[in-house]
Amino acid sequence: MVKVKICGLMNMADIQAVNDAQPDFAGFVFASGRHQIKLVQALALGKRLDRHIKRVGVFVNEPVANILQIYHAGAITVAQLHGTYSETASAILASAGLETIRVFDYQHFDPYFTADYLMLDASHGKGKLVDLRKIPQTERPLVLAGGLTPQNVRVAIDQVQPAVVDVSSGVEIHGQKDAEKIQQFVKNVREVQKL
Repeated sequence: MVKVKICGLMNMADIQAVNDAQPDFAGFVFASGRHQIKLVQALALGKRLDRHIKRVGVFVNEPVANILQIYHAGAITVAQLHGTYSETASAILASAGLETIRVFDYQHFDPYFTADYLMLDASHGKGKLVDLRKIPQTERPLVLAGGLTPQNVRVAIDQVQPAVVDVSSGVEIHGQKDAEKIQQFVKNVREVQKL
């Protein structure tokens, strides 16, 4: 069963759209960028998020102590780690009760890294579609991100067989999350499972 992550949630309209569509994960970006939110915002949004949807904090080289603080505040249940995080950092977060997603690009992909999920994001958050022919093989659960849309996600699942598909800008119109696109993305992923 391929899971769905909708990333870059910023306001209550985003939360409502995600609650209606029922993906498996919702992403809150704590790293700098146009989707960045603060802890107080993440807490407020998280309170309205359906409790069955896991809350993912997206970090780039954030100190482990800060991630743990955000976790203990109740904002997240999963840490998505971009940058130079070591296996030790991942293990510390895991021992505290956090699930971890370790993010790599093609050049630095480590198929043996100890984390709950390994993510391949060849576009570095730029929304460009990954080259599906270059996806490395791994026995670990793989998160596929980068350039996915409601239109291409079925092909990506068929070719790569990831554990999770992750989308942000692919379900936006003019930089804002679009409820219909979110619904269609989740629907298309779910329908692949039935084929």
